[in-house]
Order: sequence, then C-alpha cells, then structure tokens
Amino acid sequence: MKIPYGISDFKSLRKESYLYVDKTNYISSLEGIGSKYLFFIRPRRFGKSLFLSTLANYYDLNNKDKFDELFESLYIGKNPTELKTSYLILKLNFSGLNTDSKEKLYLSFKETIRQAVIASLSKYRALFIHYHDIVNKLEELEDIKSILNFYIEKVKETGQKVYLIIDEYDHFANDIIAMGDSDFYKEVIRATGFVRDFYETVKIGTESVIDRIFITGISPVMLDDLTSGFNIASNITMNKLFNEMLGFTEDEVKGIIEELNIDLNKEELLLELRKNYNGYLFNKDSKERLYNPDMVLNFFSQWLMTGDYPEQLIDDNVRTDYGRLNRLVANEANREVLEDIIMEEGIVADIITRFSFDMMYDEDYFVSLLFYMGLLTIDKQYRTRLLLKIPNFVVKTIFWEYIEKKISEEYQINLDLNELRKSIEEMAYEGEIEPYIDYINNHVFKAFSNRDLINYDERYIKVILFAYLVDSKAYKPYSETEVENGYIDIYLERDIRMPDVKYEWIIELKYLKKSERDKLAVVKREGLKQLERYAASRKFKDKDNIKQALLIFIGKDEYELII
Repeated sequence: MKIPYGISDFKSLRKESYLYVDKTNYISSLEGIGSKYLFFIRPRRFGKSLFLSTLANYYDLNNKDKFDELFESLYIGKNPTELKTSYLILKLNFSGLNTDSKEKLYLSFKETIRQAVIASLSKYRALFIHYHDIVNKLEELEDIKSILNFYIEKVKETGQKVYLIIDEYDHFANDIIAMGDSDFYKEVIRATGFVRDFYETVKIGTESVIDRIFITGISPVMLDDLTSGFNIASNITMNKLFNEMLGFTEDEVKGIIEELNIDLNKEELLLELRKNYNGYLFNKDSKERLYNPDMVLNFFSQWLMTGDYPEQLIDDNVRTDYGRLNRLVANEANREVLEDIIMEEGIVADIITRFSFDMMYDEDYFVSLLFYMGLLTIDKQYRTRLLLKIPNFVVKTIFWEYIEKKISEEYQINLDLNELRKSIEEMAYEGEIEPYIDYINNHVFKAFSNRDLINYDERYIKVILFAYLVDSKAYKPYSETEVENGYIDIYLERDIRMPDVKYEWIIELKYLKKSERDKLAVVKREGLKQLERYAASRKFKDKDNIKQALLIFIGKDEYELII
C-alpha cells in the first residue's frame, strides 16, 4: 500500500493502488441538499484538491466505460446517483497567478481560463465537429467574457451540460491582501473588475449549460465583494452535514494504521497522532474532530521509508504555507490579538462567514481568518459566541516559532544555538533545569525594555520558554495540563522520538513585580504545595524520573528556582 502524500489526482490513486480514504458518500449528500452551486472552504493541505478530482472523475462523461474500475469498491460505486458520468467537466485552478500588477494578473487570469476551456474542449473533442477551428478561434479571443461565452455557446450546441469546478478561488486575492494593496484589490474584484465580470458570466452561464458548480478555497474573503455578481452559491463550509467531508476521522486514521500493518504500539501511536494532528472542528454541534490529512499522510510516508517515527513533525510545506501569518500581522492591532491568542491558547469570538478587504484589520475578521486557515478551531459554544482554540501541538509549534522569530528580530537577539541546545540536554539527561532557565533569562528576558514589562506576566514567560524549546526535539511542552488536582502550568513531556531522554518536568510558574517582593515567601509555599499535588496525580503514577520545579520570576532580570 502506497501513501499518496502530495498526490491529488483521483484516477492515479485508484489505478496505481495508493491508499484512498473513501469520502464518496458525500457525493450523494451534496446532490441531496438542493443547491446546485456550492461554496466550501477548508485550510490549506486539507484534501480539497483530491476531493475535487474525485468529483471530476465521478461526473465526467468520458468515464462511463471506466466507472467500475475507478469506483466499484467505493461507497458511491455501490450506491451511484443518476447524475454519474453525465457532465462535461470544466476545471479551473487560480493558484500561481501573477499578482505583480493588475495587468499581469489580468493576463494570467485570462490565460488560466483560456487553457482550462481548451483542455475541456480537447477532453470531449468527439462532441465538437469543428474542434480545431473552435480552438483556433479561442486563441484569438482577447477578453475573459468572450472566452467563457464562446465555450458556453459551443457546449450548448452539443446539448450537454457542464460541471464547473473552481479550486483555489481566493489564492490571488489572499496574495493581494497580504501586500496590503487596497486599490489593486478593489480594481480587479469589485464593480467593474475583471474577476467580478468572470463570475457574472458564470452566473449567466447557469441559465444554459453550467448546471453545477463547486468552488473551494481557504477563506470567504471575496464573498461580500462578489455578492451581486455571483449571489447564487450556497456556503456549506460550516454545515454540520459536511464537517467530516474533508480531513480524517479517528476511525479513518485507525483504518490507515491497520491497512499499513504498522509494527508499533498502536495505542501509543494513535495518542501521538491525536496530539499532533487532530482537533479540527468546523461546526459547533458536530461530534467528530478531524485530523489534518496532509500531516497524517506525511507522517506515514516518512514512517514507511524509515520504519520509525519521523524526524520532523512539521512538513516544510506546512511551514511555507503558514509563513503568510507574518504578513497578516503587519499591523499592530492584529499582532496584539495574535499574541493574546498564543498566550491564552484561544479566544472567544464570532466566526464571520463572509467578508471583504475593507474588514481586513477588524479583530473579528482577523480571528475568523485564523480559523479558516486552520490556526484556530472551534472548541465549544461560550454563551452567545464560540470559544476558539489552537487545534493541536503542530499548530502551537508554528505559533511558538512565530514568537521566537518576532523576539529575535525586535530585540536583535542572536543566540548561540549550540549553548542553548546544551542547556536543554542538561535538563533532559542530567535533570538540571537551571542552565536552561539561566540562559533564557540572561539572553532573552534581560533584553526586554521596561515598556515591555507592562504586559509581562506568567503567560508571556511561559510562551517564551516554550518558543526556545520547540526545536530541541527533547520535549513536547504542554501548558495547563489537566490532572485531578488542578492544572499544571508547564509539563515537559519526553518526545516519543527521543526515548533516551531521562527526565520529564512538572513546572509551576509564578511572576512577581519588583514591588511585590514581600509576597515571595507566600508564593513559594503555595507553589510547592501545588507541585506536590500535581506529582501525586494518576497521570504520573507509572512514570519514572519526573522532576519538579517551582520557578518564580521577579521583574525581568531575576528569578528563584526551587527543585
């Protein structure tokens, strides 16, 4: 069984015996909801392109003779709908467009449509008597409307219908937003913009040959701006019925483990996968949290090559995708919101289902965008709003890396990584925590200005300690770990990839301002009692070499450590 990491072509997966997690039951569900024009968004690398490829192959007129080969073992093959293999497919992908200028974007947008139209005509060339003349004419057309209208006209002559699939509908818009160019965005998308013209032409096409539409992306960023030009699509993104349509459920992950016959402790493996890649919820009333499928497949792909846990939990492609985070926090307001989220590990907010460029710097917009990007997810209903949380350890790591980079740039901190790593190793293998705390105190905390102390507290200290631990591979740091006797401030758990790490740590963290030094004795007593209760919890009953530490910071340049 081969792992289809990075492969999103359904036909290749099926013909070449790759692992395929069957989501085809959702095809009949999509047909059953009434609307023919659907809008559905999910975070990057969440299986959107593969699902679109599955739809394209299911509805493709040319697959009548290949249907059983592709689908017979799948749910939809055993329970086909009347619409199977009944459409011409027109598939557009708006990633990779040139956003250097309005003119270059227009040209690349137009050529993307032209080439997609030609590809569709070529695929069904037997239906078009004068195919070569049609293509030659298409090559001569100079504007987007003409190209699309010409295609619609020629398909109409065949008596067939079209299923239009649009992938990465918002990719170029997100690039423009990241640049902060309001005029550029408004010129291409609003009122007289060519993007709006395209969607208006599509809307008119639904009156004749465009019978069904499925649009995906990562955010609803253009929905407000396209409303009057394209007000026919149903947004099913947060529909409870489709919560599990993309991503892997826990049962599906268990199925993959069984299919691959992995020679590891399966309960331990599942726990590790759950911590790292699970947690996503797209409807507050849904019961099933989802695993990021790309991250899971990357994990198993590496396991098949090495026979063990992968060296890196985070694929470099994921780091690249979330590099956009730095561009989104260019303004102070968003940066402050993000830092609060990181320190609190969540936020109470409403999720906005449609917004435009003008809302870019509103807090609700920014938080909603983090949700759509997969950096936050639904925890639960909280009064009239939602409590959103960071979904898993991998996303926390991305946030901690952001904090580390921000601090390093803002304060010109250039640490000796060898010395930093040695201090962490002393904590892990010798049971000595002071070298690490001392190193961070002297090289990071003391660099802060007095102005920074206004918001300086236990949460901020904790995040920074985590940020410099994240690349060590020795530990997985956890905040507010729940045990029967309370919540542990910091739990440094041995990373499963480093079984020779000897010591794990329970750390109680306190912070006092210089003016509160007289409270030190009381704080010590309270902290030591807390540590004693935590260490006695069932969680640590069968664990050896659990070390305890009470860490009290006083101001920005002094601390007391009791072990």
